[in-house]
Amino acid sequence: MAFNNIDELDAMHVDVLTELGNIGSGNAATALASFMGKEIDINVPHVRILGFNEVADYVGGPENIVMGLLIKMDGDVNGMILYIFDNDLIKNVMKVFFNKDFTSFDDLDEMSISAFSEIGNIMAGAYVNALSAMTSLSINISTPSICIDMAGAILSVPSIEFAQVGNKVLFIDDSFGIGINTGKVKSNMILVPEMDSLNKIFERLGIM
Repeated sequence: MAFNNIDELDAMHVDVLTELGNIGSGNAATALASFMGKEIDINVPHVRILGFNEVADYVGGPENIVMGLLIKMDGDVNGMILYIFDNDLIKNVMKVFFNKDFTSFDDLDEMSISAFSEIGNIMAGAYVNALSAMTSLSINISTPSICIDMAGAILSVPSIEFAQVGNKVLFIDDSFGIGINTGKVKSNMILVPEMDSLNKIFERLGIM
């Protein structure tokens, strides 16, 4: 049975996407540790099916200022990945990676923005590589486009561009630590695949 929109997915299909996220997170931890020169500890991700309004609430409310990294997928799978980085994650990265304090987004210079772009690229690449390995599908990703704005404004981009898949998205909630005794910070990944692509993934995995 082919799915017409994301909120039709049942628990088994969500569990499969969770396992993909788990494999991708493990790959991302290894790659990020190499990039940052620090130990990275990533927890098992939680995958939820949420409406765009619910996503905004999960990331601090629609008026909360966040960093969004938008990555497009094409090839055998078409869609969009959106990462939401909040103040705690940015503060942690700035301190560990640049030994700088973060008080506002005005503190970010071109070098630090480039570093966050590469972090998003590494994390998206790890997830997509895990997906490709399990399905033998060829997936390309774009260079991340970075935007600093209110969460509601950033989330409006995928909600408009992919309105045909419905008003629900796959919300993947990662938490991880950078270095020793730094505490956990969250990275929220919103996956918005075209429904034809999502059905193709499940077909390749033999769970249609």
